[in-house]
Amino acid sequence: MRVAFLFVLLFGAVFYTYVAFFDLSFLSRTGRLGPGFFPRITGVFAVSLITWVIADTLRDKRAEESPSSRWGDVAPLILFAVGYAVLLRIFGGFFATLVFLAVTLTILNRGKKLQNAILSVVIPTLIYLLFDKLLNVNMPPALFVLPI
Repeated sequence: MRVAFLFVLLFGAVFYTYVAFFDLSFLSRTGRLGPGFFPRITGVFAVSLITWVIADTLRDKRAEESPSSRWGDVAPLILFAVGYAVLLRIFGGFFATLVFLAVTLTILNRGKKLQNAILSVVIPTLIYLLFDKLLNVNMPPALFVLPI
C-alpha cells in the first residue's frame, strides 16, 4: 500500500513539474524571476525525493510491515490543517505557520521540546526571509495584524 501511495505522489509531482516547466515562464517580461522559478525548483526536488523514497522502500523488505497505529495521527493532522487554513486567513502566514508547526511537531515528534521549538521558529522565519525579502513576494496577508 505504501508503494502505491508513493507512486501516486510521484505522478502528482511529475504533473506539477510538467506544469511548472511548460506553462509557467521562468523569467518575466522585465527580466526578473517569473512565476515558474520557484515551482520548477520544488517540482524537481519533489520528483527526486519521491523517487529516492520509492527506491529505498522497494529495497527495504520491512516496509510492508509498517504499523497501523499511525492511522491515529491522520484525524488530528487533518484538523490541524483546517486550523492552519483558518489561522492563515486571520493572522497571516508567519504566525499561522509558527503555530501549525508547534502543534503538529508536539504530536508527531513527542518528547523533543527544544527541537520542536527551534523548528517552529526557524522554518517560518526562513520562509519569510525567502519569500518576503529575497524573492520580494509577500506572505499571505492577515485580517488582524500582530505587533511582531
